[in-house]
Amino acid sequence: MKRIALVLLIAVLAVSLAGAAGRGETGEQVNRVTAYTTLDEELARQVFNAFTSETGIQVDWVRLSTGEAVARMEAEAANPQASIWFGGVGIGHIEAQQKGLTRPYQSPAATMPRQFRDPDHYWHGIYAGMLAFASNNNVMSRIGAEPPQSWEDLTDPVFRNQVQMANPGSSGTSYNVLATMVQLLGEDEAFEYMRRLDNNIVQYTRSGSAPGRNAALGEVGVAIGYSHDIVRLISEGYPLSINFPSEGAGFEVAAISLVANGPANQAEAAERLLDWGLGETAASLYASQFVVPFVDVPLAEGAVPISQVNVIDQDDVWAAAERTRLVDKWNDIIGENARTE
Repeated sequence: MKRIALVLLIAVLAVSLAGAAGRGETGEQVNRVTAYTTLDEELARQVFNAFTSETGIQVDWVRLSTGEAVARMEAEAANPQASIWFGGVGIGHIEAQQKGLTRPYQSPAATMPRQFRDPDHYWHGIYAGMLAFASNNNVMSRIGAEPPQSWEDLTDPVFRNQVQMANPGSSGTSYNVLATMVQLLGEDEAFEYMRRLDNNIVQYTRSGSAPGRNAALGEVGVAIGYSHDIVRLISEGYPLSINFPSEGAGFEVAAISLVANGPANQAEAAERLLDWGLGETAASLYASQFVVPFVDVPLAEGAVPISQVNVIDQDDVWAAAERTRLVDKWNDIIGENARTE
């Protein structure tokens, strides 16, 4: 009887220890979490250091672009090395969700409007950037034009060879332009508009932020880009004006997702990091980089709350599903002759 009791006791202890290890209750990793991040490197350092300072949980992070993050998670799907993807364009998070690379988590900190989070809790938005026009004030004076206030204004002949945007095939920013026009006008009218806009495009860039820099330097009169990039340039002293298209602005949402089947002993720490990333301290750090968080914190000078912008009723799931087809169509109609740097 004593031997049987001893065997049973050992078995119970083994199960208990295994469960504790799976929950991260034993070993060093209880206070560590591995993250892939698409935040700018300096912002990522500030965010993760602040989280560690508040919680004692160390973040081991690797910076990847949105596309790289999805590709890395897909390559590691059989043996995930990270527990959380922090930052990155929402369309990428939707793609990861559709590929089964992320897991749902209903965060108690998810108080952002419903359009900025997944209804099934796979991804949660942390901030938005709205499409806007950056107009160089000096160029506007030279050509005798007022800064454009609408998408239609951009097709005015006064802006011939004065407008710049990125190529939708290489830039998420400009794919957002294309998807915005389709959602605003319908597909046929949207491509007709893109043809008319092409008449005024001096050059398509590969990077979504490059047109704003070129407008800041006076190399072009008007750039199409995201509002936070434009506000940053204005804060640096460049002679730019920012305007949002009156018909409606598309937007990008930066988001956070938890990696499916990530290291079991990091699950709780990853959820704490996601919750924290939706809170006020994190939002204040995002706002310092000119973006507009979904938490009510002071914004950088010149930044405009999304509540004050006429944004479209954007369907990111549709946009993600249609990306390849719409970009191919843009290439067939416009891209063959597009002047891309």
